[in-house]
Amino acid sequence: MRGLEQIPWMYDALLAAFEWSGLAAWRRWLVGGARGRTLDLGCGTGRNLPLFPPGTWAVGADPHPQNLARARRRAPRALLVQARAEALPFKDATFDTVVSGLVFCSVTDPPAALAEVRRVLAPGGALRMLEHVRSCRPVRGRLQDWVQPAWTCLAGGCHPNRETERAVEAAGFGIEEDGRRSRDEMRRFQARPRRR
Repeated sequence: MRGLEQIPWMYDALLAAFEWSGLAAWRRWLVGGARGRTLDLGCGTGRNLPLFPPGTWAVGADPHPQNLARARRRAPRALLVQARAEALPFKDATFDTVVSGLVFCSVTDPPAALAEVRRVLAPGGALRMLEHVRSCRPVRGRLQDWVQPAWTCLAGGCHPNRETERAVEAAGFGIEEDGRRSRDEMRRFQARPRRR
């Protein structure tokens, strides 16, 4: 069964509603801090691509060709690549910034994908993320756990109960406090690889 993220018009309609209710400001923060060569990981239908600041050179990557077709209409000059987060077709240290907006909830293997992000980031590079995560409130967290199997099936692989910040830190990144925000189950932050 195709999930919501593989039906571009439905995905865009849902995101437009979320952006109207406050997500748009978080998206502007997400892309506004990008610098230099930037990978928009899981670019979906390309909602980030027209928002990158001057001086960035953005590449969009997404595993779904129907999303990339819609992204092409939104950003005709952008370089778009069909790729999974766990197997990025780029050389080591290619990007100064990796931007990931509402992506890691649906990645099949988050540790492998984060290892790929780390690999393609240039020294001093930054990972900027916007995600929904498992609730800190015990009852809501348990509810997310309970609905997760059905939700994941219906939503095309989305896991509403992932602990993405913990996964990012376990992958060897340090999350910066500057710009870090939390609202209910939404998180935004920037992280940099820690020295090994």
